Amino acid sequence: VASMKKPHGHISYIVVTGCLSQRYPDEIRKSLPEVDAVVGTGHYHQISEIIQSLFSMNKNRDWNAYVSRPGSLSHMRIDRMVSTRPYAWLKIAEGCSNGCAFCAIPMIRGKYISRPMEEIIEEAKSLAKQGFHEIILAAQDTTSYGKDLYRKHMLSTLLSQLGAIEGIHGIRIMYAYIDGVNDELIHEIKTNPKVLHYLDIPVQHGDDEILKKMHRRDTVESITNTLQKLRDEIPDIVIRSTVMVGFPGEKKSNFDNLIKNIKLWKFNCLGCFIYSPEENTLGFSMKPRVRSDVAQRRYDKVMTLQQDISLNANQELLGKIVNVTIDSVSDDGIFYLGRTYRDAPEIDSTVYVAATREPLSVGDEVLVKIVDCSPYDLTGVTE
Repeated sequence: VASMKKPHGHISYIVVTGCLSQRYPDEIRKSLPEVDAVVGTGHYHQISEIIQSLFSMNKNRDWNAYVSRPGSLSHMRIDRMVSTRPYAWLKIAEGCSNGCAFCAIPMIRGKYISRPMEEIIEEAKSLAKQGFHEIILAAQDTTSYGKDLYRKHMLSTLLSQLGAIEGIHGIRIMYAYIDGVNDELIHEIKTNPKVLHYLDIPVQHGDDEILKKMHRRDTVESITNTLQKLRDEIPDIVIRSTVMVGFPGEKKSNFDNLIKNIKLWKFNCLGCFIYSPEENTLGFSMKPRVRSDVAQRRYDKVMTLQQDISLNANQELLGKIVNVTIDSVSDDGIFYLGRTYRDAPEIDSTVYVAATREPLSVGDEVLVKIVDCSPYDLTGVTE
């Protein structure tokens, strides 16, 4: 990266931002002297003035760090400019108080803080006026929304108010916790016509012993019961999840239970991570560690299994006509790239759309007949 800077390259300055810079600003300064500024997670709203200040300083300027204690909502702007189309991410809370043994988020972003509902609604109205039809709700734990601010779960109430906003066609919920998926929330997803029948619930594992070591509140029974209730109440709901392999102490029997339950739960989409020890987390000092080659084999087995599950789910769509939102055009210019309600942008399946009649535009919602599929993507033609 340093070679890309002037005078040998074309870049004037290098700015590092995100969770890594929030947690290790001094280490970045020592190991990457070519970096001109480090921006922590509470200073995203200052990015323009930070860049302007770099260009206004002389060449002998000091190294700059914009990092403060986590635990603030000040960086969330209602009037922000969004670069995606036709969807927009809307953060409803910052930080996390769950204390999972593998996660450093509470140290990086602070304890869980819900944004005031009025502020979220105002931002959603602004996004709708700008033409963003799909709103994607995000937080480290969306289902905990309101517990700190209103002393009760308020996600269903928030969904109801968002659904009343003119111009919003779909509301997608990401990063839910099983114990927050209560009857009230299920009813709101089922009855609110603007809430997409899609839910991201990272369960992390499928074995009670490992879930307990991870300091997760869920059990295999609670996960199984909640998933069954969701599917009974909302038969067309799409559920994506995430699991982790190689957590300290994960034995073959624990992993076998994970595999068994992935087969039982049949998530439409599933991501898998290999455990990585994070300093100052509970898991960092846990023993015994799982060998890296063993963890890799377990990862491969999970993903191979999920490929079969996802392929079977996609094959059920062959020959069917589905509603697709156009997001972009493929690099080769042959296909339009879109998504159904079943797909969150950038992480789930893509629908490759061949337009048989008039050209399409980003943001169009079109009916598409699915003619081919893989475990990850679909191909269709416009009706």
